[in-house]
Amino acid sequence: MTGSNIAVRSKAIPVIDDVTFEALYSNPYPTYARLRRDAPIAWLSAANINLVTRFDTIKHIDAHADAFPAFDQKSLMIRAMGHGFLRMDGAEHRAERMVAQKSVTADLIRNHWFPRFQSIVDDLIAGFEHRGEADLFTDFAAPMASRCLMELLGLTNVRWQDLCTWSQSLMDAVGNYSDDPTIWSRGEEASRGIDDALDEVLGDKRSTPDPTLVSQMANSSAMSREKIRANVKFIIGGGLNEPRDATLTAMYCLLSNVSQLAKVRANPSLWSNVFEEAVRYCAPIGVYPRTVANDIELDGVDLKKGDRLGLCIASACHDEAHWRNAQAFDIERPKRNHLAFGSGPHLCLGAKTARMQVGQLSVPALVERLPGLSLNSELKTEFAGWVFRGPTRLPVIWDSGNGSAKGLSRQP
Repeated sequence: MTGSNIAVRSKAIPVIDDVTFEALYSNPYPTYARLRRDAPIAWLSAANINLVTRFDTIKHIDAHADAFPAFDQKSLMIRAMGHGFLRMDGAEHRAERMVAQKSVTADLIRNHWFPRFQSIVDDLIAGFEHRGEADLFTDFAAPMASRCLMELLGLTNVRWQDLCTWSQSLMDAVGNYSDDPTIWSRGEEASRGIDDALDEVLGDKRSTPDPTLVSQMANSSAMSREKIRANVKFIIGGGLNEPRDATLTAMYCLLSNVSQLAKVRANPSLWSNVFEEAVRYCAPIGVYPRTVANDIELDGVDLKKGDRLGLCIASACHDEAHWRNAQAFDIERPKRNHLAFGSGPHLCLGAKTARMQVGQLSVPALVERLPGLSLNSELKTEFAGWVFRGPTRLPVIWDSGNGSAKGLSRQP
């Protein structure tokens, strides 16, 4: 791949037409490096979007929400899920976000959600630790993320497998820049399934309030039924794939770097570093959209009112201007704020919950409960995706003869 097909007009947005959608899906990082160097804001023909790839530019856009609003009437997220607060701005966004924030306060994360999530993690590991081998995607990370999210939402009237299917179908639709009709159809089916599940529980959640997200929304005057539906759908998307993929990325990186694993075994205070470095190394949510409110020049190109931008935080987390040797996984990397959870008023609502779920529970538990844990050299780990990215399989083995059937006592 060369830069020969970058068509640069006077201050016009460069056009990149030699990058395939398949190449992005397989491994987008070489393309991101090229764009940061040669065309930090560029029209990516395969993705049908203007991609913004530099750290400082994305921070600037997030800090100026009036100039680069989240709302876009052509948003794929709104088409797939409805108009939730993730695609709102200003007072409207704040009002709905504050409702959801009531479920993820520091006190609730520590005292309410931690013990429930710990029980799920321990139950899952107890179910397979005697086997000595597993695919951590299907046997652990997917059901763990799904069951924890069911608890957090209060949507425990569905199977965890259904939530996984709905999440993937919705995320595929949100990333359907190629306008594949099959993807839209699966997204619509998932949307109907979520609506039906919500209809079953909304009455009880109104009459008997609890800390769950659905209960907080159901008992708020700021949330109509349609708004509840839209917000629950986007939470099912990001709230499932983010802890799932962060868990798998962290495990793959630790098991691929035995010196890093030895360091965290010797110093458990580094578990928080493991989480932060994992989401920097491979951001589970790689791109989110913004629009241009008025004509403006940015990064040397002219943006027009209504232009649609894809803020590529996965690229920003590898920006050479901010990260030395960014392609390496290093839990002792000097601390800097990454953009894996975005920034500004739309900073990820679930960031603190994910830090607990992955950094304090799922990854430490796997390492502690499965002695001799290592990658299965006979089977290949696979990563995929660019709008959303993570391992799609993670085969591992361990010494099952020494496994403990009891959950470890971890403190929030």
